[in-house]
Amino acid sequence: MTAVTDQDPTEHADQPDDDAHKAGGTADRSAPDGERATRTDSTEAWDDGLIARRVAETAEGDRFPMTDNRSAVPPTVTPLVYEGPLRLRLDALRELVGLSRTRLDSRTLSGAGRVLDEAAARRRLSGQHTVVAIAGATGSGKSQLFNALAGVTISETGVRRPTTAAPIACSWSDGAAGLIERLGIPPRLRRRPLPAGDGESPLRGLVLVDLPDHDSAAVQHRRHVDRILGLVDAVIWVVDPEKYADAVLHERYLRPMAAHAEVMFVVLNQIDRLPGEAAEQVLDDLRRLLDEDGIALGEYGEPGTTVLALSALTGDGLGELREALGQFVSERGAPNRRISADVDIAAARLWPVYATQRRTGLSEQAREEFSDRLADAVGATAAGEAAERAWLRNANRACGTPWLRLWRWYQDRGEPTTGRLPSRTQADEEATARQRVEQAVRTVADRASAGLPAPWAQAVREAAVRGSQGLPEALDELTVRAGVPAGRPPRPGWWPVAVLVQACMTILQFLGGLWLLGQIIGVMAPNLGVPVLLMVIGIVGGPLIEWSCRMAARGPARRYGLEAERRLREAAAGCGRARVLDPVAAELLRYREVREQYGRVVGAGR
Repeated sequence: MTAVTDQDPTEHADQPDDDAHKAGGTADRSAPDGERATRTDSTEAWDDGLIARRVAETAEGDRFPMTDNRSAVPPTVTPLVYEGPLRLRLDALRELVGLSRTRLDSRTLSGAGRVLDEAAARRRLSGQHTVVAIAGATGSGKSQLFNALAGVTISETGVRRPTTAAPIACSWSDGAAGLIERLGIPPRLRRRPLPAGDGESPLRGLVLVDLPDHDSAAVQHRRHVDRILGLVDAVIWVVDPEKYADAVLHERYLRPMAAHAEVMFVVLNQIDRLPGEAAEQVLDDLRRLLDEDGIALGEYGEPGTTVLALSALTGDGLGELREALGQFVSERGAPNRRISADVDIAAARLWPVYATQRRTGLSEQAREEFSDRLADAVGATAAGEAAERAWLRNANRACGTPWLRLWRWYQDRGEPTTGRLPSRTQADEEATARQRVEQAVRTVADRASAGLPAPWAQAVREAAVRGSQGLPEALDELTVRAGVPAGRPPRPGWWPVAVLVQACMTILQFLGGLWLLGQIIGVMAPNLGVPVLLMVIGIVGGPLIEWSCRMAARGPARRYGLEAERRLREAAAGCGRARVLDPVAAELLRYREVREQYGRVVGAGR
């Protein structure tokens, strides 16, 4: 039950308060030095019978019964046991905090850490006691109600404001010392109520704490209130007909504590000052204000805040509060409900850093687009086309006519050895490739982080940026290794046949030419038909075979180019996956893990 405060609630927690010392130790100052020393030493433990003697001595000058409570055998304390769902929620919250420490700042996780610390501290203490604080504004009658419940004057009342300067604890049974020490209440401010007539009080197990005024002008008093409200199991808010609608009460305390409705009582005190039906009218208006604060009211048996009207002065309605409080304490469920509400508040405050309204992660389309961008950066398509052209060129050279091959050889000799492109073109292409890689990384990081809460989106982007360092250089290296292999492309089995046929066509041309030459010089008998036919077959057949081989080579050349492109694409995709996609996927997996834990923290309590 965490109260809102502008000050550090841990400051001055253990410092004794002068006013409280005056209130609790009036009789001690009037005693002789030896007797006062004996009483001071005896405040470390309680004595059940001392309260009766103190009550008898109040008429002789000791106004407030101070419990010494020394017992021969320390009472056995049964630790608190958290119920199954709450235990699972606490385990999930602990796991959630552990997984998030490297991604979220300590301030974001501080609230959840405090809940875990307080839950662990409360679990080690008595589970048979319920610590209830009485809180209220100046003049609301807190101390008067405190004394009425105890059946004896314990807390000082009066017209001087503020009257209660330090918290005072009253326990109805033994074994609550650890709980009271956790509140920072010194032994001199610990009391016991008037014993019940039947020996068994209906409030057995109750530890009641009277707090200073939450609107006190003394800063230290407000610090006491804020600190102890964060430690007790339940609270009774005491309001009066004049200040029940006070904005400070509702905005600073009741509204932020709406989740603790099941462990709160709101008591309208001093109804003896209201004539006729005015008490019911004020009570109805108080219920309306509590409903506007978001506090569930347990008016028809459902879980919620109990709202009562009474007069601590006249005792009117006090029995109803005592009965409701006795039933509340006997159930022994307040500590579990209080911690469960604290977990609810911590989970609600963590909602912005864990929850998302859309599906998150890297889709298959985003992965493919990233791989395509890297492939474009390394020129996979151009490399495949170059491999295809090389295959076709090799086929043309192998299957072409001798005259065409001789002409191409002559053209190749005339080309400059340094290449046809200026030297600055390669540098420009490298710069463009680097820009494409950077753009690809930014795009995939934005898509992976889309919809994530800000801390996790930042973690995903940082993982992508870290992985992209050195990625362009790595892509350049694999381009050299996975590009077109050195040497000539492999030849299909039909190439030797095509070369042989092409050679036969050339031989036919030579035979026809020699035959015609022999007829011209008169060595051979005149016969133009056969030599001309041989020459025509050779001249026409050579280009026809070359064209046929070119058509036949397109399919293998295309497959060879696609294979070279595929090999380079896979190499680029593997490099990008190892350096960028895998780290990004690891961050997304961590987010899914914490999101599942957060779901357990929230869902198990709903």
